[in-house]
Amino acid sequence: MKSITVFCGSSFGTEEIYKEQAYLVGKTFAKENIRLIYGGANVGLMGAVADGVIENEGKAIGVLPHFLQSKEIAHINLTELILVETMHERKTKMNELSDGVIVLPGGYGTLEEFFEMITWAQLGLHKKPIAILNINGFYDDLIKLVQTMVDKGFLKQINQEMLLVSDAIDELLEKMRTYKAPTVGKWISKEEV
Repeated sequence: MKSITVFCGSSFGTEEIYKEQAYLVGKTFAKENIRLIYGGANVGLMGAVADGVIENEGKAIGVLPHFLQSKEIAHINLTELILVETMHERKTKMNELSDGVIVLPGGYGTLEEFFEMITWAQLGLHKKPIAILNINGFYDDLIKLVQTMVDKGFLKQINQEMLLVSDAIDELLEKMRTYKAPTVGKWISKEEV
């Protein structure tokens, strides 16, 4: 895996461990020579991940919509900052540049990005690993909800198994490296989109 997209909050949350682990993700990327693809901001967990990469001589590419430049202040020390017009263009560009996705704690935007990427995988539009770094149990309730989706017949077990979860970045990266996407798509092929 040469490049990984990280989706996470533009704030730090209420627990110091979120910031510490976000920085560790970046530091680990630099050590493993994995290029960070992320939202381009210098605030919150987004900034902490980028700092972890940059301060350990790694490569960080930010993708930021023009309209967010004043709210999510662009990180000035990135390897590259790509400015786009829309949020959808942002996600599309991040997907094009990466070999997989890791989700850290965040809010609505983080969840929206995560669910779009896992949905694209379910539909067979890509075969990249989608992973959650479940820092301090942050995503426990979401993982339970996904199980409920399976139990109630709204999600196939094979699609639940597409979601990789760990509370340790090294273990999560190993799961991502060995991930094999399901061979059966949901209903459509990529060519039909």
